[in-house]
Amino acid sequence: MRFDDLPLGQRPAGRWSLTADWIVVDTEQGRRLLRGGEVVIENDRILFAGKRFDGEVSARFDMGAALVAPGFVDLDALSDLDTTLLAHDNWPSEKKGRVWPQAYVDRGPYEMYSPEELVAQKRFAFGQLLLNGITSAAPIASLFYREWGETVAEFSAAADAAQDMGLRVWLGPAYRAGGMVVDETGAMHARFDEDRGLQGLDDAVGFAQSVQGRDLVSPMLAPDRVETCTQTLLERTMSAAEDLDCPVRLHMAQGMMELQTVQSLHGKTAPQWLNSFEALSPRLLAPHATVADDTDLALYRDHGVSVIHCPLVAARHGGALRSFAKLRDMGINLAMGTDTAPPDMVLNMAVGMMACRMQDGHTSITSAEMFDAATLNGAKALRRDDIGVLRAGAKADIAVFDMADPHMAPRIDPVQTLILGATGRVTRATIVDGRLSMRNGDVAGIDMKAARAAMQDQFDGLVEKYPERTLGHPPVEQIFPPTFPLMNGD
Repeated sequence: MRFDDLPLGQRPAGRWSLTADWIVVDTEQGRRLLRGGEVVIENDRILFAGKRFDGEVSARFDMGAALVAPGFVDLDALSDLDTTLLAHDNWPSEKKGRVWPQAYVDRGPYEMYSPEELVAQKRFAFGQLLLNGITSAAPIASLFYREWGETVAEFSAAADAAQDMGLRVWLGPAYRAGGMVVDETGAMHARFDEDRGLQGLDDAVGFAQSVQGRDLVSPMLAPDRVETCTQTLLERTMSAAEDLDCPVRLHMAQGMMELQTVQSLHGKTAPQWLNSFEALSPRLLAPHATVADDTDLALYRDHGVSVIHCPLVAARHGGALRSFAKLRDMGINLAMGTDTAPPDMVLNMAVGMMACRMQDGHTSITSAEMFDAATLNGAKALRRDDIGVLRAGAKADIAVFDMADPHMAPRIDPVQTLILGATGRVTRATIVDGRLSMRNGDVAGIDMKAARAAMQDQFDGLVEKYPERTLGHPPVEQIFPPTFPLMNGD
């Protein structure tokens, strides 16, 4: 049987192996590159990773000019349709529908997608992750277009989708106790409903309990951005995470609006505010740290907080982690997130390296360190030692990258070539838990081309609703003008 004949979504029978020109192998002495090696898989585990396996296998598949590596761990993985793309050339946010106007709040916020559309979005997003060699993900979505928070029903469906498609996920519906509102003068104010936030936490805990013990789905608590939370909500969240033994993801130190809001409300930066009530913890995953000061970073280090680095989405809006090298040298665990569309971890690694070198010089970071951030460090943030690695006994979560892509020449060291000259589009196959989840652009359990068309229809429908939730209710053409004026007539 050829590799291209293997059924998607299934584990090949018996022991089977991949051979390739290059393999990233984790050994007791550290991570190594192996030329002409072999990876043997049995059920959900890697049985062997080395030069040549002497035992019997049911099938060997030669991937040829390829790099076989641990799958990426994405701890801020988009699970909806990315509305931040609308902000690329359109600002300020409070005039472009990214902050609710008082008039919209007064009329009553509502869900801008149907329950079926939300589930379809997650399936499509999971497919995009697999297309990019991402095998473990902690999904994230925007609440700007929601009535309030995410629901247990949609996340129960998301858990089923991940299990069906073959993606390892940490899931939890996002909840909040408040949000920002812009009044008719253009001034922004924080508005809170703590009881509603606490109910969201209770629902999230119930969901977490319902998915514990599933093989590809693990629980996560996901309070929304820090400026939408109260102290009580965060204290109870961290306590619940201890009981559930699960991670907590909280976006903070990520932008000036948040920084100014939290300082106005609490007289401190977000990390300093959390520290004041002992909410910093090794369980905490903290995207993005782009406005974190030295005191904030020291608190992260001292409490074992993992920073989730999302270089592409930050750079698109003029931001950057300051810097990868600085946080690394402080001893902070730096994991990676994509947080935008496309969820291209390869491109994120390239942008992350460039951003670090622009700040700290050419020798400040290596390809190895960036690759480790996208694999090993993500596993460490989740307190796992069996993902993000390629070694005997680890989970069979593997990405195969095409090193003969005609757009990517000349080829040098395969990891450096991947980061310097490729994008996630050179991902040839993605294997999760020993299952072939993606091969040559085909994803188990979904027709990505048909889903892409459906997602565009959904997104276009959302954009049409933007005037309702934009200050002054201007027409769409004014909120999001074209790059160049449209030509009239023929």
